[in-house]
Amino acid sequence: MDKQFKRLLVRKSEGIFTITMSQPDRRNAMDGEMHRELPEAFALAARDPEVRVIVLTGDPAGKGFCAGGDLNWVHGQAQSGEGFTQVLREGVEVLKAIAAAPQPVIAMINGAAVGIGATLALFCDISFMDEKARIADPHVGIGVVAGDGGSIIWPLLIGPNRAKEFLMTGDALTGADAAAIGLVNHAVKAEELVERTYAFAQRLANGPRLAIELTKRAVNMHLERTMAGMLEASLALEGLTFRTADHDEALRAFFANEKPQFGKGAQA
Repeated sequence: MDKQFKRLLVRKSEGIFTITMSQPDRRNAMDGEMHRELPEAFALAARDPEVRVIVLTGDPAGKGFCAGGDLNWVHGQAQSGEGFTQVLREGVEVLKAIAAAPQPVIAMINGAAVGIGATLALFCDISFMDEKARIADPHVGIGVVAGDGGSIIWPLLIGPNRAKEFLMTGDALTGADAAAIGLVNHAVKAEELVERTYAFAQRLANGPRLAIELTKRAVNMHLERTMAGMLEASLALEGLTFRTADHDEALRAFFANEKPQFGKGAQA
């Protein structure tokens, strides 16, 4: 495989293309490089006639699936319209790449999946998760809207009101609890996660390719219509909240290792 990535590890074996998010010293957090590379990796897999299934996971050395967006990068990009526009464009590309890949995409959630990490996992077609790992979308904790896809995919999986509970609090669920409410497909013991995920991936890889791919296409029509109507708008709403007093307070508290004191800004 000729393509080299800085923040991703990719490999192909027996029809299965694995994309591993790798920034181990930051718990595989999303920075600008990873944000740009993910759509490229999915496009590479999608074009390969030998690839029948895609698996997305986190580098085990990072002790997590993806810890969310790197706050230093996110804060820096949000300071200008040009910077945030780039984040918006790339964010749309990442999620569309997962949905548009003809092959089924399986998330192997081998540790914490937070913020954009949770969104990436949940946009995959099937998810296997360590039963003790945690998944959450705590955008609200830094005073911003869950606009990078969380406001789309959580309601589709668990219903609007239950989704609002988790998105408005940022509360985390274990893999076991997430599977119990249908947020993820399967919660398994950590030591069984790789075996179970790849056994399922191989089952799909050995199945009737066109029937499986077109089934994904048929089911995803609803998701793609929802994305077309909501994704850029929800990202724009997230952009608005980057300019609020609550977000400024959240960043101040984060970098000072303190608890934020919200409610000092203007009311909506």
